[in-house]
Amino acid sequence: MAQINPSILSADFARLAEEARRVEGADGADWLHVDVMDNHFVPNLTLGTPVVESLGRATDIPLDCHLMIEEPDRWAPAYVEAGAGSVTFHAEAAAAPVRLAREIRAKGARASMALKPATPIEPYEDLLPELDMLLVMTVEPGFGGQAFLDIMLPKIRRTRQLIDKHGLQMWLQVDGGVSAATIERCAEAGADVFVAGSAVYGAEDPAAAVRALRRQAAAAAGPAGEGRE
Repeated sequence: MAQINPSILSADFARLAEEARRVEGADGADWLHVDVMDNHFVPNLTLGTPVVESLGRATDIPLDCHLMIEEPDRWAPAYVEAGAGSVTFHAEAAAAPVRLAREIRAKGARASMALKPATPIEPYEDLLPELDMLLVMTVEPGFGGQAFLDIMLPKIRRTRQLIDKHGLQMWLQVDGGVSAATIERCAEAGADVFVAGSAVYGAEDPAAAVRALRRQAAAAAGPAGEGRE
């Protein structure tokens, strides 16, 4: 089933609580995507655990924290403690991804691993059972508003094939350039969780944009998408 996770990177940082409420409600956002950047792993600096804690108090939408940071083995558990329901670390930055995924799960959150565009999925096949979600970046991480990279579609398909091969009930997320013009291609390739920034927060009615994107993704996925949890 298609899930839409609006990214607060595209929201008004001076009004984050209000921006979160704009995507709440029936058929609203499934998760609120929180991009954490440290100006080291990626060339941008955003926010940390204090803002995650504040957002958790301001909205009932569960928080999906994407850590684009160095040393996630050290810092990721703190985001679970801050209230994140899902924590994503990057394969390129984690020293011990299996141990980190297990620690995140043990603390009560969903464990997810992200891959930058140039990082293949195949070397991580054996790690998939340790994860609740795999994130395929469809832009280079670091900045919102980038154009979708069509060359990532084969990678999304290969990842879905590996998930199905092992009979896993894990989610496949895409992040970067997801919009009404690209979400159907992602869904057809096998993604079922979609991070959308400007496509949601750039709309006059963000909640309506969430619903429209979900309908598009569900229609494109067809019967195969309906069977995914």
